[in-house]
Amino acid sequence: MITNGKSATLSPPAVPEARAPLEDRPVLVAGAPAAKRVLLAAPRGYCAGVDRAVIAVEKALDNYGAPIYVRKQIVHNIHVVRTLERAGAIFVDDVDEVPPGARVVFSAHGVSPAVVAGAAARELDTIDATCPLVTKVHREATRFAKQDYQILLIGHAGHEEVEGTMGHAPERTILVNNPDEADTIEVADPEKLIWLSQTTLSVDETMETVRRLRARFPHLEDPPSDDICYATQNRQVAIKQVARDADLVIVVGSRNSSNTMRLVDVSLEHGAAAAHRVDYAHEIRQEWLDGAATIGVTSGASVPEVLVREVLEALAEAGYRDVEEVVTAEEDLVFSLPKELRVDAAGNRDLRALGGRTRPTVGGATA
Repeated sequence: MITNGKSATLSPPAVPEARAPLEDRPVLVAGAPAAKRVLLAAPRGYCAGVDRAVIAVEKALDNYGAPIYVRKQIVHNIHVVRTLERAGAIFVDDVDEVPPGARVVFSAHGVSPAVVAGAAARELDTIDATCPLVTKVHREATRFAKQDYQILLIGHAGHEEVEGTMGHAPERTILVNNPDEADTIEVADPEKLIWLSQTTLSVDETMETVRRLRARFPHLEDPPSDDICYATQNRQVAIKQVARDADLVIVVGSRNSSNTMRLVDVSLEHGAAAAHRVDYAHEIRQEWLDGAATIGVTSGASVPEVLVREVLEALAEAGYRDVEEVVTAEEDLVFSLPKELRVDAAGNRDLRALGGRTRPTVGGATA
């Protein structure tokens, strides 16, 4: 059972459904047919941490064979999870569901020291696919707790990343879910405070939370560097530029993906007349396209590009064949794979050891 850390199971779609083609209906502006186009945000899709985590499971299956157990969803995308399941991965809620002595991968969202200890108690062979940017926040929490700071962690209750970070300093951390909570939380020592954040939040909402916290606690200190990851920020910047010219924005990604849901919010906040999230192209509704001459498309940081391509193909059927890529940043960051996976099954260095992949651009070249 996959639950994203909550009691209710995540709903399918396990596989994409067959879809009826969208109709190519005219869009009228001032009574005249308008040209249809797609503004495709870039950067979009897989970030370096997601890529590293997915490759980690793929390589573990290659090197050790099935089954490979994975604690929680390796990344928050149902298509990725179901694809890895078909390859032999078994996703579990916690390490106590893994047979003693088996091999388990920790997801990109990270784990608390208690989870690591639980795996050791069951003599599990662990592979840590935690995103290095999440690990950075864990280390900050540990360090500041040792220095007797009260940590105000900005994030969403129940998210695996938040649970992992709080587990590194449980006695010193207070969770702040949103700007309104910044007005009500109480701290033991307002003179020694620092804020940290979940890596996948809305940049604007996080800074509003910080502003309201600092209004109450003037001595609040900033983290040494940004906690919100580069990919989250870049995707939000790109969709802001697209949204101001879009009648509709379609965000590809799963409902339990925090950064995906924030892209929907940011689209609406920055000018899009409407914004919808889909896992698959078949979920696009014909009525969404009514009156939409310009459609923005983006995807969350855990979304493979193939799902975006399918959305573009569906929109092309509806007459949106003019696709313009709106590029606001170039990304070339890659992360080394977990040390256990830097060689192949024969002991040779693996060419994927850095965990990076190229992403096709609109014209078919690689970026």
